[in-house]
Amino acid sequence: MKPVSEVKLMDCMDYMRGFPDKFFELAVVDPPYGIGIGTEINRAGFKEGSSKNSLSRFEGQMLSKNWDSSPPSADYFKELFRVSKVQIIWGGNYFLNNLESTRCLIVWDKMTYVPTMSQIEIAWTSIATHSRLIKINSNDNGRQHPTQKPIALYEWLLKNYAKPGDKILDTHLGSQSSRIAAYKLGFDFYGTEIDADYFNEGCARFEKSIAMPIFDSIEMPEQLKIF
Repeated sequence: MKPVSEVKLMDCMDYMRGFPDKFFELAVVDPPYGIGIGTEINRAGFKEGSSKNSLSRFEGQMLSKNWDSSPPSADYFKELFRVSKVQIIWGGNYFLNNLESTRCLIVWDKMTYVPTMSQIEIAWTSIATHSRLIKINSNDNGRQHPTQKPIALYEWLLKNYAKPGDKILDTHLGSQSSRIAAYKLGFDFYGTEIDADYFNEGCARFEKSIAMPIFDSIEMPEQLKIF
């Protein structure tokens, strides 16, 4: 039986209000930090005089989308904790006013250096265990979203922090790496994205991925172009 893979183009707050308390066993989310990363990249990442016509589709979105200007409110975290039992929140170091102290931080070493981006990212968790460091290359091939994370990173999270039969929530789908990983591992998955462009491109990426032999252990060149 195929796992549930339900995604909606809508505000995550409206979506979460439709679920009872603790419906999801695990929420793995990557909300915007609200520190203006897009503007910083626009200043530092593009040559003076470049036109939108000369840029890739992704680079054009970087210039046009104000994608990191609105951090989640306290109400978001309250609702997220209501509908889920366990939470993994990327960028948790930016949300400390809304999160309690924790034993378990997950530090992702991207194994690459980009002048305009951090070399690591930190996830806050509600898990009562030791902190972990995971090294996974942040492959930029086929990047569709400014904060796109590798499918392999979500696979690692699900293998280490989810149990068979768990329902997984992602409130900020982006490129849908989390959805692809959940489908690959057989987890029921639910998610939302509020941006129509990212949502449609992410859905296309998901559909293309499940139509390919991506789940084999050997990577194929056509897979690397997408993932």
